[in-house]
Formats: sequence, structure tokens, C-alpha cells
Amino acid sequence: MKKLTVFTPSYNRAYCLQICYESLKRQTCKDFVWLIIDDGSTDGTKELVKGWGGENAVEIRYHWQENQGMHGAHNTAYEMIDTELNVCIDSDDYMPETAVEDIISFWEKYGSDKVSGIIGLDSYQDGEIIGSTLPEEIKTSTLFNLYYKHGVTGDKKLVYRTELTKQYPYPIFQNERYVGLAYKYYMLDQQYEMLLINKVLCCVEYLPDGSSKNMLNQYRRNPNGFAFYRKELMKLPFASSSFKFRQAIHYVSSSFISNNSRFLRETPCKGLTLIAMPFGLLLYCYILSRTKISY
Repeated sequence: MKKLTVFTPSYNRAYCLQICYESLKRQTCKDFVWLIIDDGSTDGTKELVKGWGGENAVEIRYHWQENQGMHGAHNTAYEMIDTELNVCIDSDDYMPETAVEDIISFWEKYGSDKVSGIIGLDSYQDGEIIGSTLPEEIKTSTLFNLYYKHGVTGDKKLVYRTELTKQYPYPIFQNERYVGLAYKYYMLDQQYEMLLINKVLCCVEYLPDGSSKNMLNQYRRNPNGFAFYRKELMKLPFASSSFKFRQAIHYVSSSFISNNSRFLRETPCKGLTLIAMPFGLLLYCYILSRTKISY
């Protein structure tokens, strides 16, 4: 059995998936499987992947499902993965040619069941690191502490032990397509730290149709998913009051969008939520003013 699964959620990305595929063909270590979760594509992705399978350059597993959104594709991937480690490489991203080798050799040297995985670097396609590098003075950290204690900035690439990522599945809300992926990561933070490696494991391109470019529209279309995410973050035992207050503001805003009149009864932090209500209302009005959604 291979050591690593590289999984790629994809929705109508046949036009850019080739770049990811070519990068996997160039990997200096072939001890991986590429799992593509096709989240309801109608653009010929299936035929494209079938053609690649005939090349036998990379071990490919392909799964098509009805569209559920990024978090639903992650749920399916974690159910299917049977390797020890996994890493998500989005359909518009690609891996440097030594990335798989770097992951596996680092894990074989330092990995254990006492950590949940590895945190590495993302870069832009010109090689510039996204945000900051990882602190050299520490060897392990939770993802939460990395950002909120050690001051790290920018997207980072996460490699997890598969037996752990099968925990905490993302909820699926009717007619919604988004739940913050960090929900699972912060849940695992309560049990484990992660190893840090200052090497680029993924090269990123933020495309116009990507979720990070359309966050306000995502926010308005998926209020129940966002409200769930904010409620869970308010429960984190290691989070500061100021962090929880920010989550409460977003929770109030999402509750207004979804017309949830029970939000005060459902919040895990009633006092903070009451204080956050006027700020949440302002955020709600801002989002309505900046988005136009057809229902």
C-alpha cells in the first residue's frame, strides 16, 4: 500500500486540472495515490481523467458525486482514503517535484502517533512564500497556536494522519455548499500538535472562480454552514475571549441571513453573543449591500 494520498476536490475544473496532474507526474517519489473527488462536474472531467489513467504515469482513483461543495468532497475523500497520510491539493494548485518525497522522508524521520501530521508551506507560482515562514525555534505546534500565538500568516499546507481525519465529518446543510474546513483541524488541535517543516509543499493560484475569491457570496449563500462553523469555534477551550467575540459577530450575522430566531438559545456563549449583536447586524447589512443572490 502507498504511504500518501494526494486528494483533489474538483468541480468543473477540467480546464486547469492538467497542471496538477503534470506536477504529480514529475514527483521524485511515487509512493502516493491521487484521489480525485469530482463534485458533480459537467465539463468533461471524467473523460479527461480516464485518459490520464491510460498513461499509467500516476496511480489515480476517481470518484464522481452529486455536488455537495468543498466540505462534502472532503468528507467523501476521508471516507475513501486508506493510506497512512493524506494531503489536499486543490484543482488549481500543484506540487513542487520533491513535495511527496519531502513529506514522506520527513514523516519517516519524525512522525509518530503523538502528532496529527505535518504543516508545510504554500507558495505562489513565482516561488514567493504565502505569508510568513514557520518559526524555526519550535518543532511542533497546533494549527491554532501557529496563527494566534506564534504570529504565522498566510495559507499553509496540511498533511494529516488519515485515521484522524476520518473523525469530525463536516455537516451537510440542505441547499448549502460551504462549511469552514478549519472546523476539523481545530477539533484535532484539541488532541494533537503537528510537526513543522519549512519547505514548500504546494504552489497556489487563486482563480476567479475559487472559493477564496468569492467569500462574501459564499457567506450569503451558506449561512447555516457559517453559523455552525462560528459556533464550534466559540467552543474552543484554548481560544481567547477576543477570538470568541469575533466568532460571535459572524455567528449573529449568519443567523440574521438565515432568519434563525433561535440563535440566542443555540449559542455556546450567550453573553458574548448579546454584546456582539449590534456588530453582527452591521456585518449583516454590509454583506447584503455587497452581494446579490438569486434564490
